[in-house]
Amino acid sequence: MASVQRGSSSGSEGGDLAIDDRKRKRMVSNRESARRSRMRKQKQLEDLTAEMSRLQVSNESLAQGIKVKEVSLIEMEAANDILRAQTMELADRLRFLNSILEIAEEVSGFSVDIPQIPDPLLKPWHVPHAIHPIMASSDDMFLF
Repeated sequence: MASVQRGSSSGSEGGDLAIDDRKRKRMVSNRESARRSRMRKQKQLEDLTAEMSRLQVSNESLAQGIKVKEVSLIEMEAANDILRAQTMELADRLRFLNSILEIAEEVSGFSVDIPQIPDPLLKPWHVPHAIHPIMASSDDMFLF
């Protein structure tokens, strides 16, 4: 800081004291303002660090949930593939049995009504039978 030169007259000494007093007050005010600014920045940093930690925990939880859902999806797809294969096998068996009935009808001369069974794999949206709600009885409630 540059030093202030004071005059030797008594009138200017009073003026210099007022200027020194204003400088001192301004310095104190600036220091207090800087301290408050540092405290705000420190608080903001702490808040952001806490939010980052919270978001990391949330992210890990979501990632774990996604992994569980992926495993469940893979298991469901495997079960669905098995059911599709079983459906195709049963449809083949039904066609074979229908062909046996047709041969028996030709040989015996008796008319056998063979209902046409739609292939559920070709029209998965078409349900060949009525959908009935599954009702649980009180006996089944405490099996597990």
